[in-house]
Amino acid sequence: MYFRPLPGVTIAVTILFAILIGLGVWQIQRLHWKEGLLAAIDHSLHAAPLRIDGKDAPLEGPAVPYTRVTGRGTFDYAKEVYLFASDRQGDPGYHVIVPFKLVNGQIYLVDRGYVPKEKLDPSTRRQGQAAGPQTVTGLTRVDDGPGPFTPPTDFARRIWYSRDALSIAKADGIRLAYPGMIEADATPNPGGWPKGGQTIIDIPNNHLQYAITWFLMALALLGVYGAYHVSRGRLGLRRRD
Repeated sequence: MYFRPLPGVTIAVTILFAILIGLGVWQIQRLHWKEGLLAAIDHSLHAAPLRIDGKDAPLEGPAVPYTRVTGRGTFDYAKEVYLFASDRQGDPGYHVIVPFKLVNGQIYLVDRGYVPKEKLDPSTRRQGQAAGPQTVTGLTRVDDGPGPFTPPTDFARRIWYSRDALSIAKADGIRLAYPGMIEADATPNPGGWPKGGQTIIDIPNNHLQYAITWFLMALALLGVYGAYHVSRGRLGLRRRD
């Protein structure tokens, strides 16, 4: 067998091969990270909720998303804002976001749940604005932040188009104990609105197939490299006379 590699082609292929293998290894590392994250979320969903209303008990931000928490405090309905979104069935409407001051003085933003457009006005759901201390149990959500095509915030109507707790807090001069939100569970509110329990957990884990794709591309590159040298008479079982 003989092999006379072309220097320029070999250098270029070596660099590209290393990049493809590196991307595959990176996806394997991402796979292990994602599996750990999913395991942590699953553990939180089945564990007793973390109490956040004790002395010096703020959430460490950014906490693991979908951490189950509970706390007792009062809602500041005067600072209610709305997140344009949908319910679990995909019907468009709004999520009602309200500052929630715990008994220990810390303030969190709570997504109390979904209301249809005709229930956006708080006067149509007065029963759901119970006064006095209440207990909220739900899941933490990190901010999504606006994307390139996200409509601008409608400050006049207090409507946001992305989950952006820090922006909401800044608009109302609120100092949050956690840079995200708590999405309330499905415990019914008086009068039925807002409807909590709207959290949908859908975290894709495609890193293994991405890794396989990169590794296969690396192997294909080697095949092309070898075939090119065969076509040039630089690789074969016997030398050409």
